[in-house]
Amino acid sequence: MGSDRERQSSDDNELGGEIDDDISTMSSVLGDAYRGELDRETTWRDRLDQTTTWSVTVMAAILTWAFSSPDNPHYIILVAVLAVSTFLVIEARRYRDYDVYRSRVRLFQKNLLANALDPSQELEHEEWRSELSEDYQRPTVKISFFEAISNRLRRIYFALLFVLLLAWIFRVTAFAPDESFRTVATIGELPGGAVSVLVGVFYASILVLTLWPHEREAMGEFRDDDQQTWKDTG
Repeated sequence: MGSDRERQSSDDNELGGEIDDDISTMSSVLGDAYRGELDRETTWRDRLDQTTTWSVTVMAAILTWAFSSPDNPHYIILVAVLAVSTFLVIEARRYRDYDVYRSRVRLFQKNLLANALDPSQELEHEEWRSELSEDYQRPTVKISFFEAISNRLRRIYFALLFVLLLAWIFRVTAFAPDESFRTVATIGELPGGAVSVLVGVFYASILVLTLWPHEREAMGEFRDDDQQTWKDTG
């Protein structure tokens, strides 16, 4: 049994060596691998979009109901805040998985495709094939959950949560102009002042997560300050 496994391992190593020595075969293998990783990246990109769509849908439904009648409680908008925050956590987890496949695609693009188009450029990752092989053998997430949360907040969720905050403030004040904000903001036995403090702490935390200055580890992501102008070389 042991000799059979050793023989199989030896055959696999020889096969890998033959593929590595044959440029045409290696090109075909890398091309298939690139298309496979690109397809998986696209699939996870779609899953991110689905989460965002559900967030917007739930948010719109709750806001419509909250403003449909003065008798509807204002705290239903805070329920929307919790729902959108839950979708934010789900999307952050999906984003970490999405980034795994995007990082592989970027390795191909930066070190294979870019080099094929312009061989004069130096490779950014000299050992990119070894890095990719290691990642295939022991796949791991590339970014922290904190960075994933921060990314999704900057992209879309901070705007959604900010709209909900404005809607809540307007809903509290719009239908009871003669009463104080603290009185109207009361939820059951919880006084309006305490509700306001809790909401303020939550949004302060969200703001810190969104604007926290840190070096991002995500590979190949567009930056807002990155811009390249196409030049006429004709």
